[in-house]
Amino acid sequence: MRRTSKSSMVLGSMVIGALVLTGCGGEDDGAEPVAGAGSDELTTVRVGAIPIVDVAPLYLAQEVGIFADHGLEVEPFLAQGGAAIVPAVLAGEAEFGFSNITSLLQAESRGVPLALVAPGSGATGNVEEDFAAVIVPADSEVQEPADLAGKRVAINSINNISDTVVRETVRQDGGDPSSIQFVELAFPNMVAAVADGSVDAAFAVEPFATVGVSQGMRVVAAPYTQTDEALTVAGYFTSDQYAAENADTVQAFADAMAEAQQYATEHPDEVREVLGSYTNIDPAIAQELTLPAYQTEIDRDSVEVLLELGVEDGVIPEGVDLENVFAELE
Repeated sequence: MRRTSKSSMVLGSMVIGALVLTGCGGEDDGAEPVAGAGSDELTTVRVGAIPIVDVAPLYLAQEVGIFADHGLEVEPFLAQGGAAIVPAVLAGEAEFGFSNITSLLQAESRGVPLALVAPGSGATGNVEEDFAAVIVPADSEVQEPADLAGKRVAINSINNISDTVVRETVRQDGGDPSSIQFVELAFPNMVAAVADGSVDAAFAVEPFATVGVSQGMRVVAAPYTQTDEALTVAGYFTSDQYAAENADTVQAFADAMAEAQQYATEHPDEVREVLGSYTNIDPAIAQELTLPAYQTEIDRDSVEVLLELGVEDGVIPEGVDLENVFAELE
C-alpha cells in the first residue's frame, strides 16, 4: 500500500446512493458484435456520465472519432450521480456508467453486480495543483491539514470518497480525523458556505476550487494526491452480466477509453473547449481550472488504499474482494 505525506486537489465524487436496486444486469438484446476496423457498422452503447471535468475524454473521444475507430457509437447521458446511473446500467438501459471508486467498492460490498472496466480521473500527483482541494477563508486559523480537526468541513457526500481522503490527509499531518464535523453540501454551494461562515472549510472540486481561490480563499490541502500520488479517483463500469455476454464490446470500450484518456492528456486545450458542450462552466474559468490526471490504466494499488482506508474509517464493510471489482479484460 502506498500513502504519501503531501497533498493535491480533489474531484467530484458520485454517490451510488440507494443500492437497493432491482435487476441484476443488462440484458443482451441481440446486439451485433463490435465491428472490426474498416467496417461501416458501429455498435451503439449508452454511457451514464456526470457534468464534471472528469468525463471530458468521453466527449472528446466521440468528437474526434476515437470511439468510431474502435467500432463504437457512444451516446452519453448526464445524471447528477450514481443513484441514477447505476440502476440504468443494471437494468440494461445503459451499457456503461461513471462512478468514483469508493462507491464501486461499496456496491461490491452489498452484492451489486458491477465491474470496473476503464479508468477515469486521477490525482495529479502535484500538491500545488490538483483538480480538487480543501479551501478556507483567507483569514482562517486553519493553516495545515491537521488544523481541520474539530472543524466543520463541507463535502458533497458523507461516507464516501471525500471524507475518506480528507480524514487520511488530516491523519497523515498528525491531526485527529475522528473530530472532523462533515457537512453534506452540493459542490456549487460550497464557496458561498465558506464565505458566509456556514462551514469552516470545503473540499471542493473544479471549477469550484478555482472559483474559491479567485475570491481570495486559500488552499490548505489536496486530499487526493496526499492520500496517494497516483490515486485513481473514478472510472467507468458495466454490469457483470453485460461484461460476460458482450466481452468484445467491453474490451473495445476499455481500449477506446484508454486512448481517449491519453488524447485528453496530450490535448488539454481541446479538453477545456469540450467542457462547454456538456457543462455550464464559465469559459473563462475553464481556461484557469486544473484538470485531473486522465489515467490510461487503473492504479490498483491506489484502489486498495481506498479500500483499506474505507474499512478503517467505517465507510466500507470488511470482506470486499478486490478481484470482484475489476472486469476480466485482455
